[in-house]
Amino acid sequence: MADQILECVPNISEGRDCRAVEGLAEAVRATPDVRLVDIHMDPDHHRSVFTFLGAPGGVERAALALAAAVALALDMRTHRGIHPRLGALDVLPFVPLRDMPMAEAVTVARRVGAVIGGAHDLPVYFYGAAALSPGRRMLPPIRAGEYEGLPRKLADPAWHPDAGPARFNERLGATAVGAREPLVAFNVWLESADPGVARAIARVVRESSGGLPGVQAMGVPLARRGLVQVSMNLLDYRRTSVARAFDAVRDEAARRGIAVRRGELVGLA
Repeated sequence: MADQILECVPNISEGRDCRAVEGLAEAVRATPDVRLVDIHMDPDHHRSVFTFLGAPGGVERAALALAAAVALALDMRTHRGIHPRLGALDVLPFVPLRDMPMAEAVTVARRVGAVIGGAHDLPVYFYGAAALSPGRRMLPPIRAGEYEGLPRKLADPAWHPDAGPARFNERLGATAVGAREPLVAFNVWLESADPGVARAIARVVRESSGGLPGVQAMGVPLARRGLVQVSMNLLDYRRTSVARAFDAVRDEAARRGIAVRRGELVGLA
């Protein structure tokens, strides 16, 4: 359909070099029928989140162009950041928005994953609705061990990639390509320098520990700012809103005598 809209929200393992990030952004901007609507850089996470959308064909071409630009520009051998990551192009999710069924987004995700896996000698895992097995629907198991653990992971037949070689790419790592519903990435900064406090609050609010439904959370230090952060993904904003997640973190922080500095949205969806 001519008026279909597909969104892509890639997470790139570069959050400190503005020139490098701008070069990657140009690969997206140069693609017809696509609009780059947001870039969120974070130096502590050493990560940038792009949000672009448009006609499905244009978004697919932009994703391939971005992957090629990342393959030329970034090197995981020198990457250090507080956010868990598998590779230079860490995650590449496709989000169907207007008049586009999830099945079509899955087709795009798998096609893009197959192309970038072959073109860049890159192990690719499919996740979310694009997953080929139930154990790969969620990102945390795929990301377990992170970039540094990839040689061991790839040697395990249970973790052979869905596309690309089962061989460690030292410079680029691996990529998770998925299709999913819109989610909200939301961080709450705390007036504390104690990472243990942020981790404790994250344990309380995340669903896996009995907290808020559809919420993933982790506590991380923001060393460059002298603060800590509760970093959250709200997988279903209809079940847990941004306001509810913020209030839960604020209340848990208040119980520990800690004030909230601010909330922060990352990307658009």
